[in-house]
Amino acid sequence: MHYPQIDPLALSVGPLQIHWYGLMYMLAFLFAWRFGLREARRKDNNLTSPMVGDLIFYGALGAILGGRLGYALFYSLQHTLSDPLSILRIWEGGMSFHGGLVGVMVACWLYGKKLRLAFFEVTDFVAPLVPVGLGLGRIGNFINAELPGRVTQLPWGLHYPCEAVRQISTECRLLSAESYEPVLRHPSALYQAFTDGILLAVAVILFTRQSRRLGVASGFFLVGYGSLRFVTEFFRSPDAHIGYVLGGFITMGQLLSLPLVLLGLFLLFWLPQNVRRGKRNETVS
Repeated sequence: MHYPQIDPLALSVGPLQIHWYGLMYMLAFLFAWRFGLREARRKDNNLTSPMVGDLIFYGALGAILGGRLGYALFYSLQHTLSDPLSILRIWEGGMSFHGGLVGVMVACWLYGKKLRLAFFEVTDFVAPLVPVGLGLGRIGNFINAELPGRVTQLPWGLHYPCEAVRQISTECRLLSAESYEPVLRHPSALYQAFTDGILLAVAVILFTRQSRRLGVASGFFLVGYGSLRFVTEFFRSPDAHIGYVLGGFITMGQLLSLPLVLLGLFLLFWLPQNVRRGKRNETVS
């Protein structure tokens, strides 16, 4: 089966151009806002509905700024050092989840400090809002023919266009950009859209409904995402300009996911069992 060629441009009206990838970000933040309003109606947290919009705004800034800086530092450090202004050229692409996660954590800390909320109260509230957005982002990657998988013989593998895999494919180097690679590859972006966007969302919501202890939602999210990312990276080709790291058998994405698992386990077992969320403070506006 050939990769379905999809125009990355969703809408173009004069000088205005809306790309599918950017649209996925918009949908991710919209979902987080709507689901956050629903979660705010629950009685076991101190975040009320009027706070959700501001929290999503803080989180969106953290995700975008952190994601861009994370990509520059983790995946494109040499290029960034030679051309520091490339960080500002966001239209050239390049976002890192792990950098975005750090950015969101900083945003949660700042917002919590503003409202005098515990850091884990804010991050526990945010954790169930994130996975669907991650899945939408991976769908955006698939539309852009990004993150091609490793070579496979499985029947659902895809023939990717040479334009998308030329840097990692020896077969495409002698073919035109319009040609398709003769070998099949895993649609790894779709794998991660399912695991990060659906499986992780369901798991975090169901698991955290069983406990009111602070840090459980945050810890479970980190363990879940880090573990799923580590596994699905075995189906994804490493970044062409980085390749494999640590002895040549794991990717940068896997390397950055290991600390998330360790930090998540630390949170799950660090806070005492009797530390629970306080009652909602209705006076905070």
